[in-house]
Amino acid sequence: MQTETIRIAQKNLVPVSRQAAGEGIVLLENKNATLPLNKGETISLFGRCQIDTYRSGTGSGGAVNVPYAVNALQGLRANPSININEVLVTIYEDWIAQHPFDDGGGGWAAEPWFQQEMPLADEIIKQAAANSDKALFFIGRTAGEDQDNADAAGSYRLTDAEILMLEKVNTYFDKVIIVLNVTNIMDMSWLESIKNKQSIQAVLYSWAAGMEGGHALADVLCGDISPSGRLSDTIAYQLADYPSSANFGHKDYNLYVEDIYVGYRYFETFNPQAVQYAFGAGLSYTQFSRELVSHSVEGVGINQVLQFDIKVENIGEKYSSKEVIQIYVEAPQGRLGKPARVLAGFVKSTTLKPGEDEILRVCIALKTLASYDDSGVTGHSNCYVVEPGTYQFYVGASVRHAQLISATLQLEQLLVTEKLTEALAPVKDFERLKPGELEGNGLYRATYESVPQRSIPLADRIQANMPRSFAVTGDQGIRLTDVKAGRASLTDFVAQMSHEQLATIVRGEGMCSPKVTPGTAAAFGGLSDSLFNLGIPVAAAADGPSGIRMDSGHKATQVPIGTLLACTWNSDLNEQLFYLMGQELYANQIDTLLGPGINIHRHPLNGRNFEYFSEDPLMTGIMAAAQTRGLKKAGVSGTIKHFASNDQETARVDVDSVMSQRALREIHLKPFEMAVKEGEASTLMTAYNTINGHWTASNYDLNTTILRGEWGFTGIVMTDWWAKMNDPIKAGKEDKTHTSFMIRAQNDLYMVVENDGAEGNSMGDDTLEALENGTLTVGELQRSAMNICRFIMEAPVMGRPLKAYEPIKTFAAKSYISKDLSAVNALAIEDRIKLNCKTNTSVTIAVTEPGIYQCSSLIRYDRNSQAQSSYSLRLNGLFSMSFSVNGTDGKLITTEGLKVKLENGHYTLDLDFVKSGLELEGLIFTKV
Repeated sequence: MQTETIRIAQKNLVPVSRQAAGEGIVLLENKNATLPLNKGETISLFGRCQIDTYRSGTGSGGAVNVPYAVNALQGLRANPSININEVLVTIYEDWIAQHPFDDGGGGWAAEPWFQQEMPLADEIIKQAAANSDKALFFIGRTAGEDQDNADAAGSYRLTDAEILMLEKVNTYFDKVIIVLNVTNIMDMSWLESIKNKQSIQAVLYSWAAGMEGGHALADVLCGDISPSGRLSDTIAYQLADYPSSANFGHKDYNLYVEDIYVGYRYFETFNPQAVQYAFGAGLSYTQFSRELVSHSVEGVGINQVLQFDIKVENIGEKYSSKEVIQIYVEAPQGRLGKPARVLAGFVKSTTLKPGEDEILRVCIALKTLASYDDSGVTGHSNCYVVEPGTYQFYVGASVRHAQLISATLQLEQLLVTEKLTEALAPVKDFERLKPGELEGNGLYRATYESVPQRSIPLADRIQANMPRSFAVTGDQGIRLTDVKAGRASLTDFVAQMSHEQLATIVRGEGMCSPKVTPGTAAAFGGLSDSLFNLGIPVAAAADGPSGIRMDSGHKATQVPIGTLLACTWNSDLNEQLFYLMGQELYANQIDTLLGPGINIHRHPLNGRNFEYFSEDPLMTGIMAAAQTRGLKKAGVSGTIKHFASNDQETARVDVDSVMSQRALREIHLKPFEMAVKEGEASTLMTAYNTINGHWTASNYDLNTTILRGEWGFTGIVMTDWWAKMNDPIKAGKEDKTHTSFMIRAQNDLYMVVENDGAEGNSMGDDTLEALENGTLTVGELQRSAMNICRFIMEAPVMGRPLKAYEPIKTFAAKSYISKDLSAVNALAIEDRIKLNCKTNTSVTIAVTEPGIYQCSSLIRYDRNSQAQSSYSLRLNGLFSMSFSVNGTDGKLITTEGLKVKLENGHYTLDLDFVKSGLELEGLIFTKV
């Protein structure tokens, strides 16, 4: 890797990551102008997250090896405007030294949601209050892959210990500031019931803000920047009030009874009194006025675009700040039924000084106001329609506080904005929520209607759209560079591939493939010699979305979590941030980042919400498009995920998401559509779950009818790692080996088989078997091969010199030796090197017979097969290989590494447990 190029990319990314972290902090309470902190004030810090600050969630989305991380204490100490009660800090530091951070043993999804807190004696708090002006009280939570949060103390709720601590701090301090260092929203109802609640003067969500989070928090607390973050979710008083609560977390299927009424769409329509903090809420250190200056309509018919010019003015006296202009629409109920308010557009201002103003334009395409008719009740079945009536618009500081403006849209007749076809309709009978009569309190009565069921024969649809099969020509001398240069067609190029080559190119290898940047998630493309000889290079994919995961131990920048980035309400900043992250990817020779994650926050307990943006599809789609555009500008791509409705971690590989076409199209698919059409996304990852009975990785309507047919997507679709597939027509039994079903659905790439396993079909998939028995055609395989090659031609790897993979690396010895090993306390390479270690270890080995050695590991990992862990091996300080392992359920297995060429002499072996959890019993070097 190009070390200096990487360093420059990281240097450019860090300040923008800090800016984004600051802009995403959401200030929810600030009584008596408690914040910002006044110069000269002393603050006491309570809670271990001042030191053990969460910078991301767990799992693949947060597993970034960082060069450094600034915790909250370090960020506050570094700010000259802030004085800290260091006596109290020392007490915490001493206690934490005796009670270190609990990582759950390092296993996959084993880290607890919270960390045990130091018990607080009254005398300590009393003394701190005597020496301080204000208290900063940290509450910390993490979440992550493969495990949902729980409606329990220590997860969604405060623990008894936290409540007791806070009550004591409230007793002795009359100015308490709550800092929520969390990955997901959590229960906030305690603010109204905890003892001495009047002492709590300020509350803010600092989220998990990446490796610059401590600096960003200090920037906001001391007033260097005014908070301008706004909530991207609704915080209700009770978890049970969320409309999906009764149908979340099941292990077989979840009925999406709430339909399109997710988050604020439900609360504003049916139950506003259940809301503690509204969608879009957030405070600043100053005040703003908003005024509609003008509005107009450009275009005619379905191509109309509504333009709103809003004047925003900083009417405060002291602080500069940015402000978010939020516009909501109230549509007529019509025949379909609509939410009371829906976010229609937003924009963020520049930093305005007191007295400064700015006119911001928000453009809203009429098409974005359309609803999907999946029943034909409007007379236009399977169409997006804008129903007649009066459309009213609201501008304000949140969905709840937005005010009606004098700009309306009056439609005299229904407009069909898009004619589509039935796709992804459910086969299970259930009812969905719909507004009934408008009651005297201004709310709609909740009623229910039957959801339209599937009526089309999938077999006929697939057969009618079968791709042409091209005769296999064998090698005609065409190389992929010829296609890129326009000297040959892609069809002629792919026609050269044999059946075996076609079956190989639809398999990715990993984790930690040695054929690409060390420690990354997958390699794909020219994985065999025969494919490489056709000029197909090997492309690399790395986990994201909050930074580059390299399980080799190589370092990368970790940026804030997706939820925080959405709370910036700043799409331009998101685009800039991911452009700079794209440069870091490019410098590391990585072609695609596995992110952004753009599933909907359907329920607050989803463990992976931190990777995603919002409960709102427009917000999610705008942020997704911005990030994918930024990556593309840097020359790499973002693999948007998880397509689709992957909105719980419980039984994520089994659960069926059962919903209407309308809910799918308007809520759960809309962000993906925007990322494809507006963000020009060229890579996409399907999910683990099923949608209406069909696993997403083999779901024809999802991957072909909608994605490629309706949206015009021409890129590649890959599975999530070790996904399952079932029959695209009959559904039924699923399996990881059913790649023929994946190809038929036009999911192009199976991720992943073991390293060096693509050509030999190490997983035993059924691709060639299906070709032989006629249940898969050559044309379908060729179609996926063309999709993959089309992507690779535009990827960075195509611009690098085509270089063959060298499986054997040569390492020089530290010093040459005699046969007397006792003098250097070295272990003979011929013997099994016993380690029995779980943490970083170094040993010295002696090689008396130079030659090529095959390295293998004896590993035990007491987790299930979905879990991942890794360690890297360095020889004399030089990286040699990574060992990535899935859970072995505690059984000892042998994992084969790479071959190395060693001289006579001493070698220091440094073992770096990049992702802890596994136990390394020993190493075996076999001379070959």
